[in-house]
Amino acid sequence: MQRFLYILLYPILWCISVLPFWLLYAKSTALYIITYYLIGYRKKTVKNNLKLAFPEKSVQERNAIAKAFYKHLCDLIFETIKSLTISEKTIERRVSFTNLALLHSYYKENKSVLLMCGHYGNWEWNGILNRKVDFNCFAVYKKLDNPYFDTLVRKTRERFGGTIVTNKRIVPLLFREAKEGRPSVTLILSDQTPKRNAYKYRDTFMGIDVPMFTGTEELANRLGFATVYLKVEKVKRGYYDITFIPLSEGKKPTENFEITRIFFDEIEKQIREEPAYYLWSHKRWKHRKV
Repeated sequence: MQRFLYILLYPILWCISVLPFWLLYAKSTALYIITYYLIGYRKKTVKNNLKLAFPEKSVQERNAIAKAFYKHLCDLIFETIKSLTISEKTIERRVSFTNLALLHSYYKENKSVLLMCGHYGNWEWNGILNRKVDFNCFAVYKKLDNPYFDTLVRKTRERFGGTIVTNKRIVPLLFREAKEGRPSVTLILSDQTPKRNAYKYRDTFMGIDVPMFTGTEELANRLGFATVYLKVEKVKRGYYDITFIPLSEGKKPTENFEITRIFFDEIEKQIREEPAYYLWSHKRWKHRKV
């Protein structure tokens, strides 16, 4: 069944991916109308999340954010499909980096880096960074249940170099890289929701008391890696700007949970500036303290 599903869907996805952007975004607009007005995909979750995060805003203001979010989500879906065939030249024109010199300086110091990223903007196009640095590049992902789509995701995300590594394999891999003296840069989506009763730290995110994933911080302190917030800003439809914000230098261990707190401060600040581009359909606050 899994193979049949892949054989059925892959040609459709590939045909969509080769369409020009203007047509992709026309389809995205149509999908937005269907998703928001007809299907109401996770609309209750989105509106509940926005109410939790922005209790000071009116219902009308939160509804406006929700509509803008669904428009962005549909764009993100088609941009992700476009990743199957997008050229390096095209993606370089659409994703810019403001301060790559920071990563270059770490490389000169033989310092490895953990890039902490949130579900904000478009995290699927970050792979073009692999063409811009001399590090061994890795990105952490959770393995898909369907092995055929899992292979497709890995191949797509590795098109511009770098290696996609499961969350279960990344720790021994980075220990080996460090032991053998190879500086690396590793992208980790760090705003994930920990499993219930499987976390070490709680704090506020958007003013809500929630458990927080601290594995990135623990790994950085154990290995002496620098940590950097990868800030993705949506400039306009299909165009993104990436800024690297240093969180810790990795020269000495930080106080417990210090890096995690700074990371959430950074992503929260970005969300408050432009809330529509965060993944509000994700149940990030499901384990909140009530």
